[in-house]
Amino acid sequence: MGDSEGSILNFSVMEKIAREGYLSVFKDYGVYGIVGAVVVAILIPLLISMVFVGKKKMKQRGVPVPVPGEAGLVVRNARSVRLIEVPWEGATTMASLFEQSCKKHARERFLGTRKLISRDFVTASDGRKFEKLHLGEYQWETYGEVFDRACNFASGLVKLGHDVDTRAAIFSETRAEWSIAFQGLFRQNITVVTIYASLGDDALIHSLNETQVSTLICDSKQLKKLAPISSSLSTIRNVIYFEDDETSRDSNVSRHTDNWSVFPFSEVEVLGKNNPVHPRLPIKTDIAVIMYTSGSTGLPKGVMITHANIVATAAAVMTVIPRLGKNDVYLAYLPLAHVFELAAESVMLTAGAAIGYGSTLTLTDTSNKIKKGTKGDASELRPTLMTAVPAILDRVRDGVLKKVEETGGFPKTLFNTVYKRRLAAIEGSWLGAWGLEKLLWDVMVFKKIRSFLGGEIRFMLCGGAPLSGDTQRFINICMGAPIGQGYGLTETFAGAAFTEWDDISVGRVGPPLPCCYIKLVSWEEGGYLTSDQPMARGEVVIGGCSITAGYFNNDAKTKEDFKVDEMGMRWFYTGDIGRFHPDGCLEIIDRKKDIVKLQHGEYISLGKVEAALISSNYVDNVMVYVDPFHNYCVALVVPSHQVIEKWAQEAGIVYKDFAELCNKDEAVSEIQQSLSKVAKAARLDKFEIPAKIKLIPDPWTPESGLVTAALKLKREQLKAKFKDELQKLYQ
Repeated sequence: MGDSEGSILNFSVMEKIAREGYLSVFKDYGVYGIVGAVVVAILIPLLISMVFVGKKKMKQRGVPVPVPGEAGLVVRNARSVRLIEVPWEGATTMASLFEQSCKKHARERFLGTRKLISRDFVTASDGRKFEKLHLGEYQWETYGEVFDRACNFASGLVKLGHDVDTRAAIFSETRAEWSIAFQGLFRQNITVVTIYASLGDDALIHSLNETQVSTLICDSKQLKKLAPISSSLSTIRNVIYFEDDETSRDSNVSRHTDNWSVFPFSEVEVLGKNNPVHPRLPIKTDIAVIMYTSGSTGLPKGVMITHANIVATAAAVMTVIPRLGKNDVYLAYLPLAHVFELAAESVMLTAGAAIGYGSTLTLTDTSNKIKKGTKGDASELRPTLMTAVPAILDRVRDGVLKKVEETGGFPKTLFNTVYKRRLAAIEGSWLGAWGLEKLLWDVMVFKKIRSFLGGEIRFMLCGGAPLSGDTQRFINICMGAPIGQGYGLTETFAGAAFTEWDDISVGRVGPPLPCCYIKLVSWEEGGYLTSDQPMARGEVVIGGCSITAGYFNNDAKTKEDFKVDEMGMRWFYTGDIGRFHPDGCLEIIDRKKDIVKLQHGEYISLGKVEAALISSNYVDNVMVYVDPFHNYCVALVVPSHQVIEKWAQEAGIVYKDFAELCNKDEAVSEIQQSLSKVAKAARLDKFEIPAKIKLIPDPWTPESGLVTAALKLKREQLKAKFKDELQKLYQ
């Protein structure tokens, strides 16, 4: 999706991972070598499979707990009777956790950034120019060095005249200096306002003015965006920018404007080093971050996150990922302004792991901005841990399957056979597919795929949206790593539920993290009750140490979504609908805001229908829409360029551009038939299948304001932009 670095991902990057890795297997081993391995691999498992395997007893992962005064089913993590608040004694704030971890791991690698060797431009056949980067090895700073830089930056900021009782904002792509500035601000108990680099002007102005930010910290790319809106920013006094080779060459960077003074980040560090200021440290109830969500409706809301919230989530996740520690290497490329990435990096800091920074456009050897012959970030870093949103993993799966289908013949037969046997092994129905056979397939088929992410991934963290069971299994097999599917919100600092490493089930988000309780409350209007059988169902409500202080400057919304019980525990009402499995694991099955009623009283879950329809190969994105005065639904569909254009070529359809193709009746009919097919396969009711569709030629990106940074649909914005198209579908 898109080529902007402001996006949370770049789809084409991930599609190439498995496509090219899969084909290289046949170049390396040849057909005869693979056939020989197949024979050996099948004979040995035939003997092993004769061994009787008893069914394991279900492991209890979450247990009910009585909470006075609370209606509904309340569940806690089975491994922790008391809620976890801190990773170790004394680490009650991010400032104390950072200082203690830096001292403990002073000589270990902490933050890594790749050296830029050269920057070239390639001209395409249509005349467009594309930037290509030659990147070198990672250059590392130790925990001790990063701590010194953070302290220097904090002192420099005070010396510049920043009022420590005012807020500072970070408006930048993910990079090492983002983290250094973030931790430095806490040395003076300065609340940090985080803003997506992809946020539009109106939302940016709203966020900065509402929080009365006096110092804005940004990268060179965002620095250029400030001039046109400077007259609308009323409280900013200082702008500090992260340097790169572009700003170092740019003599047009003005040091002073009518509204503010501009300083390079390194200059502030030097100023602080020469003029150290005694730290002014926070307490656990102080507001650490006001995080502006990209928001699916209207202007973004600022969530007030305390220091206690951050350390509680970090401490809880530390108990879930096995062997997490200084030997781990984490690849950071998602936006740090998103709660998922910020929480993940907070966990890595707590564990003493190394964090190597990359980007969606330089992630692999075949990424858009990587110069041919240069290693991508993953190949160079060889991470053991990384995060992904479901949209990334869905594209990995689609990329592999499309390439397998295109290749055909023996490679297709081999891949499908191997995949089915590995799937049977994971699901426990084929013992022989473990052991020797697994090793053979890993070496001969899957090793090349895994090498595109460095070949060392041992655990993946997935969050931001529901992950389909098929995709989860696919990644388990092709990438050879368990996926910890997490569930949380900005309002809970990502801390709610997390799949445990040894849980091989799919479609669930695990038990509550040990920093919180999760309860279900009946929603009678929607038909979800805690008395439902065989599993209790209801609205997901989260309480405990990770629950934030509410929305900045929005008491009404805070009172609506947050409640405090008679015991003083704070609860957040998510609006999500879930159910608890017998082992205490949560499954998210619906969302209150996504459930709408048709004219004749039938309810449609928009999210459920969209999840089914997007499995069509023709679909890149889809939004289902319901007019309550009609008895059917309609849909806006963003088609996959590659798939629909290939179909058009084979069908002999003539068109001058993609927009014209999307308007052709033949294309609409072809895609609608595909949607009906996948809808029936997903067992949707007839009224849940869109009766009419409109094809939208342009992709929906965070930059367009039509999806969030985590790629969730912004329904109100989509409905407003395509108002006329939706009305015509009901005519």
